Amino acid sequence: MNLRNVRELEATREKLRQLEQQYQAAQDRPGTDERVKRLTLRSLKKLINQLTEEIARFEAHAVKPVESER
Repeated sequence: MNLRNVRELEATREKLRQLEQQYQAAQDRPGTDERVKRLTLRSLKKLINQLTEEIARFEAHAVKPVESER
């Protein structure tokens, strides 16, 4: 996946924010099968890293630095 414009960048940042919240919630969830929890956290972390790389790649190639609307 390659981000093509600022609109996609902002959507990807929002997805990243949501994934980070899901990761935190999964970490804090008590009474879960440890194997399932470990696999869930691994999967979420992989997606988080993937989106972080895409954002960094887009920003590195942007002519003008892109500011977040946070």
